[in-house]
Amino acid sequence: MSKMTPRTLSGFMELLPGPQQQMERIMEVLRTTYSLYGFTPLDTPAIEAAEVLLAKGGGETEKQIYRFQKGDSDLALRFDLTVPLAKYVALHYADLSFPFRRYQIGKVYRGERAQRGRFREFYQADIDIIGDGKLSIINEAEIPAIIYKTFSTLGLKRFQIRVNNRKILNGFYEMLSLTERSGDIMRTVDKLDKIGAEKVGALLQEDCGLTAEQSGEILKFIAITGSNEEVLSALEGYAGRSEVFDQGLDELKTVVQYLGAFGVPAENFAVDLTIARGLDYYTGTVYETTLLDHPEIGSVCSGGRYDNLAEYYTDRQLPGAGISIGLTRLFYVLGEQKMLNPDLPTAPADVLILPMTEDLAPAIALATELRENGVRAQLHCEQKKFKQKISYADKLGIPYVIFLGEDEIAGGVVACKDMQSGEQTKLSPADTLARIQAGLAEKNRGPIILG
Repeated sequence: MSKMTPRTLSGFMELLPGPQQQMERIMEVLRTTYSLYGFTPLDTPAIEAAEVLLAKGGGETEKQIYRFQKGDSDLALRFDLTVPLAKYVALHYADLSFPFRRYQIGKVYRGERAQRGRFREFYQADIDIIGDGKLSIINEAEIPAIIYKTFSTLGLKRFQIRVNNRKILNGFYEMLSLTERSGDIMRTVDKLDKIGAEKVGALLQEDCGLTAEQSGEILKFIAITGSNEEVLSALEGYAGRSEVFDQGLDELKTVVQYLGAFGVPAENFAVDLTIARGLDYYTGTVYETTLLDHPEIGSVCSGGRYDNLAEYYTDRQLPGAGISIGLTRLFYVLGEQKMLNPDLPTAPADVLILPMTEDLAPAIALATELRENGVRAQLHCEQKKFKQKISYADKLGIPYVIFLGEDEIAGGVVACKDMQSGEQTKLSPADTLARIQAGLAEKNRGPIILG
């Protein structure tokens, strides 16, 4: 029988054990950080009824979605975690307490063209806060703190959370009598970082039908820069001409006002009028986070405030605010940029125990004791040469190897080798445990990402 050549589909990431451990470390930081802020974990189905996922779809969504028939059922793979959340909250409204705060780390699927750093199956890591009827602006002020805590815990220092408010933009376009074209304008302005102001100006005229004067006014507006206080002061010059604009300005001031109390340093936060977010459902504060030394990566965390996301599933007003990290793409780019710390352990075990006697009971008892004290221990009982067993530990990067022979058992000691330094000791099981725990603490001290 001929053998089939194994292969992984284009656009799907499949990691080797070492990189998978690095990915798991990042996920654990996200879970721990999100939990600190009162978010509960959530897992929604990867497959939904197509009509449910596409209720707010159309356009690019319908082109990219993985859709298939199973019997009489029209099904689809989820293309993000936000639409399933909207369905979940509408379905379980009576059983939830509001504000409902959830985080979810899960795979999503988009049938777009696979290319460098772009995947068809990828992890997203989302948090969202859903209100019942209303949702305080303080939640929008807290989100930058969550972003800051997450990325600084991962080891990054030079990143910037850029914030704007869609009401400010909507109000500004209202002043220019461009409300009906505001969606197209914001999607065009959203390309500023990629194509530059000159090309954006041209697109505003060619694709959005603006006059040169209108295009110039928009470019002048989004070019307002400076400290947060200077930008807010400049925006005051537009106040009083649009109720929507004034409301957005008040909300933006509130977000900036509470930054210090939430522990966000000024250097990691900037009011940026170019941030619009292309999605139509954002209605208030919008966020994008960039790595200052790697602008080519683009936004590594984005999101914003929305008021009507669940309108296709319920008549209840369920406003929310949330952010999303494209985790697979971020992981790929960090690896490409050599920013993943190579010195952190990626082994599946902390200790490899090599029994040197026919009676395995002492080795099994030692492994049990280590595990009960939080040390990951693996027994190697295969019939292989000693050199092969050491090579096994070395190849996996297991930091410690324990040899347990007749002399050690008789003497009540444990022979333990530090695979990195080569140092070997013969100590009591308790002292060996303490040595390993101290060594592991030191080996795990570094940041996950080299910022």
